[in-house]
Amino acid sequence: MAKASLKTIVGHCDQLLKTGEFTDWEGAVNGLQTENNGTITKIAATVDASLSTIQMAVKSGADLLIVHHGLFWGPTHPWTGKRYEMVRLLVENNLAVYSSHLPLDAHPRLGNNAQLAAALGLKKLKPFFETKGQLLGLKTETPISRDELAARLERVLGEPPKLLPGGSDECRHIGIVTGGAGSELKQAAKDGVDTFITGEGPHWTYALAEELGLNVFYGGHYATETFGVKALAQHLSDKFDLPWAFLDHPTGL
Repeated sequence: MAKASLKTIVGHCDQLLKTGEFTDWEGAVNGLQTENNGTITKIAATVDASLSTIQMAVKSGADLLIVHHGLFWGPTHPWTGKRYEMVRLLVENNLAVYSSHLPLDAHPRLGNNAQLAAALGLKKLKPFFETKGQLLGLKTETPISRDELAARLERVLGEPPKLLPGGSDECRHIGIVTGGAGSELKQAAKDGVDTFITGEGPHWTYALAEELGLNVFYGGHYATETFGVKALAQHLSDKFDLPWAFLDHPTGL
């Protein structure tokens, strides 16, 4: 059975993703969140660390779980009820958890934005959309009809995106920031895009998109952020000769 050192894998991920260089949202913890006995034989990847996905990881036989949304976003105590059950499962089943939030969004090859852009066939990409002092998104100048872009998104994401048709029928300057960037339409427009692809946004953004003359595609927070963990797990599988599996646990959001 192939195996690799947890320490080696974590060191490689931290260097690859430049984990230490990122300022993230308060409460987020990038990097190794829980360790195991130090040996990895199988990797699982999923978007969200939760009791359900940890149960799925245990059932899959994995001893390393790669996630985008980690275990820690705020106070994590007391360890009672479902929280205790989650911690118990991690310890009793020797399951390590590695989380990468903004570093994985921004990675130029394995990141959510890069992988979604590639899946959509978009090229000549440039960094844009500053968050926490880093450029997280990607943009490109590519003439494409709004209907064609919607069709591509549906093929890639598996469901039709929600469209806010505030702009022209033809998209020319397209920006991508996966996840929950819908509240930042003004920033996207200021950065020069006429079409903005993200995961989700609040109700009031419909009127704002019309005001800004901006086409907005909401593809789903979950759906737009499956790409990075898959790409990272595949990369680790190739480098360390380890099997991996994606654990699909869609939220519909």
